Amino acid sequence: MRPLPSRSRKNGGISLGLFALCLAAARCLQSQGVSLYIPQSAINATVEEDILLSVEYSCHGVPTIEWRYTSNWGVQKIVEWKPGTQANISQSHKDRVCTFDNGSIQLFSVGVRDSGYYVITVTESLGSSQFGTIVLHVSEILYEDLHFVAVFLAFLTAVAAMLISLMWVCNKCAYKFQRKRRHKLKESTTEEIELQDVEC
Repeated sequence: MRPLPSRSRKNGGISLGLFALCLAAARCLQSQGVSLYIPQSAINATVEEDILLSVEYSCHGVPTIEWRYTSNWGVQKIVEWKPGTQANISQSHKDRVCTFDNGSIQLFSVGVRDSGYYVITVTESLGSSQFGTIVLHVSEILYEDLHFVAVFLAFLTAVAAMLISLMWVCNKCAYKFQRKRRHKLKESTTEEIELQDVEC
């Protein structure tokens, strides 16, 4: 007959199993590396507007964040920084970019030339990285549109003025008509009184 395993052996096996499970979970978390979330992947804007290119990331340690801009004019580096440190902003975007620790950037006073693809790359110190893209479309406010709006407003103002004038004329006519009617009623009652006096 085999002896029953002791309690200490059983507890040792459980502890070893838990340790192996924790080690596997830690490795799994490390293999995930960087995760990146972009709430709005396409942004429409007009000239002179301030735009927020919003992102959220999570990783182990302090990553390096880099934004690049791709358009018909080529690829251009905008900014690179580590959260909590000074941002290295390119000469083309000096005084036009504001960085945030969550990886987001804000572009000030955008123009049509700023339309294009904005690519963010978040690189962990261990080497794993993740990238995402935001498409920005900047459109001009066309003067023809403004002209149309101005003409339409002038038309509405003219119609409103005509309606107010018409109401004023109608009111005057109604007042004159009522006055004339009262005058006629007054005359007829005066005539009746005079006839009664004559009859008497």
